[in-house]
Amino acid sequence: MESVYLETTFISYLAARPSGDLVVAAHQKTTQDWWLTRRSEFRCHVSQLVIDEISAGDPAEAQKRLAVIAGLGNLELSPEVISLAGAIMAAGMLPPHAYADAAHVAVATVHGVDYLLTWNCKHLANAQIARQIARVCESRGRRMPIICTPEELMGT
Repeated sequence: MESVYLETTFISYLAARPSGDLVVAAHQKTTQDWWLTRRSEFRCHVSQLVIDEISAGDPAEAQKRLAVIAGLGNLELSPEVISLAGAIMAAGMLPPHAYADAAHVAVATVHGVDYLLTWNCKHLANAQIARQIARVCESRGRRMPIICTPEELMGT
């Protein structure tokens, strides 16, 4: 069975109140469809970084997000993860404020996850940036997971 790392934006779209923005609403619907129809085909994981991020904000909304991930695997933020995240940041393709994005990729990479599922198309599901991050991972003997949106992992 393949594995998926559920990045924070996935969880946020899944648990959020319906948006009035048509694009965001469509992403929410796709996320819900993936969760209902595809989740059982993967081993799904998060990390403490995801837990910390989804715990922020409105306490009632945070509780909804935390309930979504109850029972999912929690991947360790090991020293190797921190080192790889630092190397990704040092490569310069992400702005300094995007360390968490580098850490999401690093945790999924170090733990050998197959897919990183996200709606962050600025820094993660971005073909040019992902290609550069993959080079950093490969230089350290690691294979970066496929970074994609739920739309891309809907299957046939």
